[in-house]
Amino acid sequence: MARRRSRLAERRRIVGLTQEALAERLGVDRSTVVRWDAGTASPQPWMRPRLAAELDISVDELNELLSDVPDPLGTQGRESGHERAVTTLTTAAELRHEFDGLAARYDHDPSASLLAEGGEQLNTITFMTRQTRRGRAERELLSLQADACTLMGQLVWDASQRRDHATARNYYDRSATIARRLRDHTLEGHALLRTSYVALYGAQDPRGGLDLALRAADTARSTSPAVTGLALLHAGEAHAMLGEASDCEQALADAQHQLERTDAIDAAADLVSSTQFGRLAGSCYLSLGQHRRAQRILETTAAELQDRRKSRAIVLGNLTLAYIRQREVDGAVVAITEAIAELEQTRGGGGLNVVFTAARELRPWRQETIVADVHDRLFALMATA
Repeated sequence: MARRRSRLAERRRIVGLTQEALAERLGVDRSTVVRWDAGTASPQPWMRPRLAAELDISVDELNELLSDVPDPLGTQGRESGHERAVTTLTTAAELRHEFDGLAARYDHDPSASLLAEGGEQLNTITFMTRQTRRGRAERELLSLQADACTLMGQLVWDASQRRDHATARNYYDRSATIARRLRDHTLEGHALLRTSYVALYGAQDPRGGLDLALRAADTARSTSPAVTGLALLHAGEAHAMLGEASDCEQALADAQHQLERTDAIDAAADLVSSTQFGRLAGSCYLSLGQHRRAQRILETTAAELQDRRKSRAIVLGNLTLAYIRQREVDGAVVAITEAIAELEQTRGGGGLNVVFTAARELRPWRQETIVADVHDRLFALMATA
């Protein structure tokens, strides 16, 4: 284990900064600064000029402070294997706490604003994993690394407005590889499920997306009703895109059964929300041309989604399409206006794609003032995206 960097901590105190204050100035979690001081992690190269500026020293001087300092009492050398394991497990728990905080911001903040922090976290987790070669600590860190790869795939794909398929798939493949090493079917199923999203909603390949969603369901079936249910929901949407109504209905029914079996023991339980079924079922019926049925489901779901803004923008975009295809322009304008308000805050790639699709379908009414106003707001949104 790295030796404590007492000179780094001393320099921080000289310039009058607590760990909390330095963390706030750099936009990182306090536990990150704690690990820098403790010598269990190092600032990334792109972070060092900012850190040096806050400590009022040069980058070369900072690099010297970051060098390991001998422990005059030799206590680190006498640290037992058990003590090292406990320390590593504590670090893993701190990293998991940081990761959970970042993941919780995904549905509220623009993904582009989270990419740097996500990349820093993944690099730190990867570094710590390489330093830990066995036991529970290694498993905890590998599991966290798989989750961090999956989140980075989400962030990259969303920030690119669902265009950068290759980078997203690369992150998901890394996650699945780690999951297979751990023999963790839930983690692997989640990575496969995310890959199916790229096929379904990015590459517009419903057959490929269906195959991936069904693989995800089969992979997680023995361990996670949550991942299995979510995968079957997206399999249902793939069937709907292909015009396979009866297969879609069966997949939705199977998904609902699995989601009802989800409990707190399921490692992926936090992926499931009460609105998930409505979001996907509404989208399915929209694809199948059952617009009134889709409208009713999407209206209810949008009203329940106040706390998940990126997801709500997608639902409102689909609701707009349901109204347009019934030639109910007033309802469409209300729904798309709400969707734009969400997107102005989150820049969610999925919501942007659906809303611009809806705007194109509104063109026959573009001479109407309320529709012209919608297009003006969309142009403004494009200018700041």
